[in-house]
Amino acid sequence: MQIKIKTALAMRRLGGVIASSCVPGSVVYLQGELGAGKTTLVRGFLRRIGYKGHVRSPTFNLFETYQVKGQTICHFDLYRLIKPEELVYVGVVDYFNEENICLIEWPDHGKGFLPEADLFCSFDFVTKGQARVVEISATSSKGEMMVEKIVKNENLF
Repeated sequence: MQIKIKTALAMRRLGGVIASSCVPGSVVYLQGELGAGKTTLVRGFLRRIGYKGHVRSPTFNLFETYQVKGQTICHFDLYRLIKPEELVYVGVVDYFNEENICLIEWPDHGKGFLPEADLFCSFDFVTKGQARVVEISATSSKGEMMVEKIVKNENLF
């Protein structure tokens, strides 16, 4: 499914809808250029599930974890990762389990050391600095259920 996003608010709303579709153990890949809205989507995701604190891009420390209502949300930004095997050395693989929800920016940088995604979100600019298109696709049966829920709420963004 393709969604045209015109504002940061709409991107946060999309993040909220994706949050509503996730279950523990979900893995969501977020792929797109710098500034395409990946972290903005994650902010909307976290707000939707009730996180009130500051949400920053984990570009320099690779990941941030958020505890919300007994749920662990892991936000990875692999942009600065030099070698995929570094994920093993920093213990990131321990976060991929059936309890945590993992949102992974720049998943291609961790290829071979990441679990398969349930949902793949590809971000692209329609016009540089303005609207974006987010292509959302399921890559597992869990992802297919997630897409069904997203489609039911696509009027929110």
